[in-house]
Amino acid sequence: MDQLLARHRKEQRDLQSQITSQKKSATKKTRKAVNASCDELESRLRARQEAERDELNGVPPTNGRDPAETADEPPSPGQTQDSEVAKDETNEMVTRRMVQSSTINDANPARKPNRQKARLARRAAEHEAHAAEAAAEAADLPNLREQERTRMMEHFRQHGLSEHDIRPDGHCLYSAIADQLGQLGIDASSPLPTEFVDQRDGPEASEEQGYRKVRRAAAAYIAQHPEDFQPFLEESLDVYVGKIRDTAEWGGQLELLALSRSYGVEIDVVQGDGRVEKILPTRDLEKAEEGKRMWLAYYRHTYGLGEHYNSLRKAS
Repeated sequence: MDQLLARHRKEQRDLQSQITSQKKSATKKTRKAVNASCDELESRLRARQEAERDELNGVPPTNGRDPAETADEPPSPGQTQDSEVAKDETNEMVTRRMVQSSTINDANPARKPNRQKARLARRAAEHEAHAAEAAAEAADLPNLREQERTRMMEHFRQHGLSEHDIRPDGHCLYSAIADQLGQLGIDASSPLPTEFVDQRDGPEASEEQGYRKVRRAAAAYIAQHPEDFQPFLEESLDVYVGKIRDTAEWGGQLELLALSRSYGVEIDVVQGDGRVEKILPTRDLEKAEEGKRMWLAYYRHTYGLGEHYNSLRKAS
């Protein structure tokens, strides 16, 4: 009996060493399988040792047990060698299962969702939805360019005018006025004071440079009549006059008024909405009607750069 108990204690120590070694070598992915294997080894050893003690003490084996339990009965002392071989085969099988489980987990790692890609995809979908909505709204809007052009052509026919295209380069208002001055036989340099005269604007200047003379005429008139223009400016008069004279700054209502008074002509501007705006050189309407008249076309939607002026000549 003492020899049996001593052998049992040795087997328990050996098994504990084996279990400790397997648990130390286990990874996070194989830990569950290793723990199950160790529990199974301990259960088998405990059952076998209890059976050996019962046999030595003369206790008869229990009958009528489940076949699975009978298959797990511990071997008799004469079958110890076969039991050890079976134990080694069991350990090898468990180890092989652990390796297979680890390989499967490595081949199919759990992928975490990429939140940044999900956000980008969501933003792209929202952008496409907004673009489609804007396109649908634009399709329902009227074609302002076509409507403006149609109304302009109607006014040209009513007043017997033909359109002379002006290049849309920032100088269009001044170039259109220069063309109108040529049609009326007026020298663009006539109202320029000495300090605003430029040698490049002399008689030898090309027709394409006529807008420069008109710019200087507008700048000179505004500089000489600050009380008429300063209240409408958001910057100093000198800065504003410098932009008119020396840059490609667009011209508008103030410049048309200055040019009308500087050259002493009425300027009629055909608008895209059907109106004809009259800019008079004097407050005396009767006197203004006796003078000469210029015709301009003012566009808001037809040209890609925005607002634009063309010159209108009498139709031949």
